[in-house]
Amino acid sequence: MNDRDLMENLLLLEKGVCDLFMHGTIESSSSDVQRAFSSSLNSSLNMQSQIYDKMESRGWYTADNADQSKLNSVKMKYSSNS
Repeated sequence: MNDRDLMENLLLLEKGVCDLFMHGTIESSSSDVQRAFSSSLNSSLNMQSQIYDKMESRGWYTADNADQSKLNSVKMKYSSNS
């Protein structure tokens, strides 16, 4: 397993952790529990961002820019439903 594979696995795991903490925050039965989950979620989101930034800086994870015509089409679709 090379560095890129390890980083991809870390990113996927961290995304899963974020998902669990988000649901924990939403489903919390008390404000103390909600604060604990929310704090953990924010920490995990920061970690996910750092992993993504490292991968992007090495060219291992790139985001494509959205086509402007597709953006305009989606905007028109949802603005006409209002």
